[in-house]
Amino acid sequence: MTHEFPESDLRHVLAQTQSFWPRLAGSNVLLTGASGFVGSWLVETFLWANRQLKLGARLYALTRHPETLRSADTSLLVLTGDIKSFRFPSAPLHYIIHAAVEHETTNLPGAQHLLEIARTYGDPRILFTSSGAVYGEQPSTLSYVAEDFIGTPLPDNIYAQGKLELEQLLLNSGPDVVIARLFAFAGPKLPLDKNFAVGNFVRDALRGGPICIEGDGTPLRSYLYAADLAVWLWTMLIHGAPARTYNVGSDQPVSILELARTVERVCGVTRGVSVAQIPASGEPPKRYIPSIARARSELNLQPLVTLEDGIQRMYEWYQNYTSTK
Repeated sequence: MTHEFPESDLRHVLAQTQSFWPRLAGSNVLLTGASGFVGSWLVETFLWANRQLKLGARLYALTRHPETLRSADTSLLVLTGDIKSFRFPSAPLHYIIHAAVEHETTNLPGAQHLLEIARTYGDPRILFTSSGAVYGEQPSTLSYVAEDFIGTPLPDNIYAQGKLELEQLLLNSGPDVVIARLFAFAGPKLPLDKNFAVGNFVRDALRGGPICIEGDGTPLRSYLYAADLAVWLWTMLIHGAPARTYNVGSDQPVSILELARTVERVCGVTRGVSVAQIPASGEPPKRYIPSIARARSELNLQPLVTLEDGIQRMYEWYQNYTSTK
């Protein structure tokens, strides 16, 4: 990879997942969306575990940006192309992780192509990284949104509608599939210039501040550190129940204002926090907080890295990243 993740994070992931990596020994894994935030963590942690445990496994990594996956590791085989049309690997596949992010009116052609691949290789297990956005707006009276909550994606959220469409297609098509609905995260490789509050705040901190909140700071979110995210996804790939949906995230709520102040404190910003809007009187804060009771009870998963520690690691990684560019 162009910029390796902290070795402490790679060791953390392996320590939490070491018991089941032998299940992947000698296997071939296909990963779509390999250059994205989620995909990058899965690539790095796979390569680390494969080397440390001498598994002899291979990762076929599909990306539109092969230049981001530079590695001398021969167990990484980079496939360049689009999810809707890329050429099948010549080797048999045992696992597929569909982590590609599509922002189109329909993602069915890509999913259908993926199902064609799965059937070609005898229906390998599939892990699909969906999104908590498929629930739509979380009611203010609902502290945590669970997997059995029936919501509707917002009409203008094409991304969420596409994720829900893919979930239904995969679940109705017969393969051994596990659905992971992802919420919010912090950590190295999270974009600093997208609509991710923690990424924007770390960017502000790297510039010396102030930390700028474009809204009123009241919405409630929760953040799972990226190394824990990798632990959860590898666990779900191996141990998730077939046709089962799991929320992936933290259940520790924090307001956007509290998040900004945490970044300010952890990163040593001296220019303060600015809030663009005044909170509306009497309105409950908007929530986006998952229930993770299912992941806890069925897979023994829980957040291990604190928000403060995660922000610190993310900030330091980006400091090193920008200094080497």
